[in-house]
Amino acid sequence: MNAQLIVYARAYCHLCDDLIAALRTLQGRFAFEIKVVDVDDDEALVNRFDERVPVLVAWENGSERELCNYFLDEPAVTAFLTEMR
Repeated sequence: MNAQLIVYARAYCHLCDDLIAALRTLQGRFAFEIKVVDVDDDEALVNRFDERVPVLVAWENGSERELCNYFLDEPAVTAFLTEMR
């Protein structure tokens, strides 16, 4: 089963674009899906994340686990994906 990573982002956010591009490079080494959720489509997500976007989370045991925000923390994400293998 592939891991699912969720990027809470905004359409006009260059940091979001950079984080998503960096994640795509990791897909060459690990099997995972990327889901991008625009926080501006949901007031609750704006309240939760607002200026912290992009925020990268993973679903783990039925709950979200925050891996990083603003920039890709490659060691943290790699460690998580390695655990999921």
